[in-house]
Amino acid sequence: MQTAPIQFEKYQAAREDDLQQRIVAARQKLGDRLVILGHHYQQEGVYKHADYTGDSLKLSRYAAESIAEYIVFLGVHFMAEVADTLSRPEQTVILPDMAAGCSMADMANLSKVERCRRELSEHYDFDALFTPVTYINSAADLKAFCGEHGGIVCTSSNAGKIAEWAFARREKVLFFPDQHLGRWTGYKMGIPIDQMVVWDPDLPLGGLSKEEIDRAKILLWKGHCSVHQMFRPQDIIKFRNEYPDGKVIAHPECNFEVCRQSDYVGSTEYILRTVTEAPAGSKWLVGTELNLVNRLAERMKPENKLVRFMSSIVCECSTMARIDPQHLTWTLENLAENNVVNRIHVSPREAGLAKLALDRMLEVS
Repeated sequence: MQTAPIQFEKYQAAREDDLQQRIVAARQKLGDRLVILGHHYQQEGVYKHADYTGDSLKLSRYAAESIAEYIVFLGVHFMAEVADTLSRPEQTVILPDMAAGCSMADMANLSKVERCRRELSEHYDFDALFTPVTYINSAADLKAFCGEHGGIVCTSSNAGKIAEWAFARREKVLFFPDQHLGRWTGYKMGIPIDQMVVWDPDLPLGGLSKEEIDRAKILLWKGHCSVHQMFRPQDIIKFRNEYPDGKVIAHPECNFEVCRQSDYVGSTEYILRTVTEAPAGSKWLVGTELNLVNRLAERMKPENKLVRFMSSIVCECSTMARIDPQHLTWTLENLAENNVVNRIHVSPREAGLAKLALDRMLEVS
């Protein structure tokens, strides 16, 4: 029997140990009706309750395969939208805090991307020349845009394969919203830097001349991750001076010089696998979000591996951090009383087009 939803304010002053016990109790009450998906960047107080953990690609697959009635996503808004798009109509996707967004995703919205398409269409046959590729860190309507225009979604795990798919179909790629992932992907494919130009959505024709667009292979949206922007080449130089035999590994959302000076570049799953499989006693400088690095450092201690965060400045993803034990307890206790709070719902038309782009990605991957 459904009751009135429990108000969140009742949870704000609760003690951490009490919240942890209540999360466990609510999960036991819900049983197989519930699955919790957790992104690697989540804080430990909620991450430890996830049934499945991973990066965006891995969690997309879990969402598509889940049979649970409720999918609670410990992540940010666009991730929960992907889960809703890939799940079945009778399933319910929930984001414990609706304010958990992504600043990078917000740097490209549908109106600006549509304006980009219109401006390019004044000079080119857009759908014949450009394959739109959106990073999974984007809103559902941008994934739908890609679905409608013969495009595709990528993650940091599969960006290279996706780019190959895109270029096999059309001559040029419009890549949004993260310019750094797009640039590194193109660079690894052998595309010259001067053939990857930045499209500024706030300037006419992206601030580019027609000659620059003619010459370009990839138009890179002017967007970035605020966390990965914090890392600098001097952080790498300092580490190498201290540990000449150490290794540097970075996420491709880092800027180009950081990626170029790293020994390894890859997704969060790639980072975890590479450091985990490295020899005991090895030393690592890791350029990605703080919660993941701290968790990895703790896990590697028994093998005497040093795992150090790349920046001297603490740069936790502030929007990921919004999913806290208070919000998770509130969500689960409401579900245990048959009250759904913070449901994520993508409209049927949008979901259908977005699923086209996501299915293309999953097939290529």
